[in-house]
Amino acid sequence: MTMLDTKAFGEELKHLGFSFYSGVPCSFLNNLINYAINKCKYVAAANEGDAVAIASGVWLTGRKSVVLMQNSGLTNAVSPLVSLNYPFQIPVLGFVSLRGEPGAPDEPQHELMGQITTQMLDLMQVKWQYLQADLKKAKQQLLQADQWIAKNRPFFFVVKKGTFTDEPLQKQTHPQHVNRIKSIKKEAITEQIPQRYEALRRISTWKKSNTVLIATTGKTGRELYEIEDAPNHLYMVGSMGCAGSLGLGMALTGKDLEIVVIDGDGSLLMRMGSLATNGSYNPHNMLHILLDNQAHDSTGGQSTVSHNTDFVEIAASCGYTKSIYIHNLEELHTAMREWRQSGGLTFLYMRISKGSRKQLGRPKIKPYEVKERLQTFIKNNSRD
Repeated sequence: MTMLDTKAFGEELKHLGFSFYSGVPCSFLNNLINYAINKCKYVAAANEGDAVAIASGVWLTGRKSVVLMQNSGLTNAVSPLVSLNYPFQIPVLGFVSLRGEPGAPDEPQHELMGQITTQMLDLMQVKWQYLQADLKKAKQQLLQADQWIAKNRPFFFVVKKGTFTDEPLQKQTHPQHVNRIKSIKKEAITEQIPQRYEALRRISTWKKSNTVLIATTGKTGRELYEIEDAPNHLYMVGSMGCAGSLGLGMALTGKDLEIVVIDGDGSLLMRMGSLATNGSYNPHNMLHILLDNQAHDSTGGQSTVSHNTDFVEIAASCGYTKSIYIHNLEELHTAMREWRQSGGLTFLYMRISKGSRKQLGRPKIKPYEVKERLQTFIKNNSRD
C-alpha cells in the first residue's frame, strides 16, 4: 500500500509558507499533527471551530495557516467557515479525516458523517480534494490548493485512513502559565453598570496606533462602528464565540500589535473552552474584555446563564496572567492603562446594563473590506 511520506509532505507545506497549524487530534491525521508539533508552530484548540478562528487570526497577520480535524469536528467548524471565513474572505488550508468512509469498517458514530463529509464541504462552498498518497501527486495538489487560497477561499483535503507514514511525536514541553493577579468583586465598591456604548467609547478613545479592536458579533460590533469606524477595527458579523480565538491567532503572530478582544457573555459562554487555550498559549500582547449584560441583546434580550458564572475565577484558573473584576469606567481605564504598561494576557470583566442605542445601524462597509484594510493596517504597523 502506497503511503504519503509525512516528513517530505510537511516540508513541502513549509516551502509553500504553511508553518502554523491549529487543530484537534484524529487518529487518521496523527502523523501530520506530530510533524506540525515537532517542526512547526502548533496550537491545540479546544474544538475545531476555535481552530478555524485561530488559523484565521494568523492569516490576518500575514502568515499562511493550516487547520486539522476529524470529520465529526467539521460540524463544529461550520459556524466560522460560513460566517467568518466566507463573508470576510479569509482562507485557511484544511485537512479533515474521512472517518466512516462508505464501505470501510468503522465505529457506528462515524457512519453518517462519513457519508456526508464531502457534501458538507460542497454546501459550504469549500473547495476540496481527496489527498493522494503518492508524494508527486500530493505536491501537485498542494500547488492547486495554494492557488485557490490565493483567491481568498478555504481549501480542504479529505484524508483517508492510512494515508501518512509514521512520524513519532517528540517529547513535548508544556510551560505552566499561572494566574498572578486575581481581583474579585468588592462589595464595598458600588458598581456603575454602564451602558455598553459608554464602555466601548472608553475603550475606543484609549486605543493607540498599534491597537487592534476585535468586537464580538451582534450589537457590540455595531455600536463600536457607530462610535468610530477605523482601519484597526474588526466587527465580527457571525461565528459567535470565536472572537477570543481569532484574537489569539493574531496575538501569537502579530507580536508588534496590541490585540484587544471585546467579548459578550452569551458569546463567551458558547465557546468557553477557548479560555483554556488562550491561557495555555498566553500571548503577552492580548487583552480580553468581557462586557456582561446577562442577556442575548441582539435577539430580543433573552437571558443568558451568565448570572451563575464566575468568569473572573474561570479565566484565572485557565491561566490568564491577570483576571480582574471591573466596577466602573474609571477602573476600566486604569486597568487598560496598566495592561499597556506591563502586558501579560489579561481578562477584564465588567457588568453592563441591558439594552442598546435606539435605531442602531449596521456597518455599511462589507466584511471583506474590513479585512482588507485591517491587513493593510497590520502590515504598516509590523516590524517584520
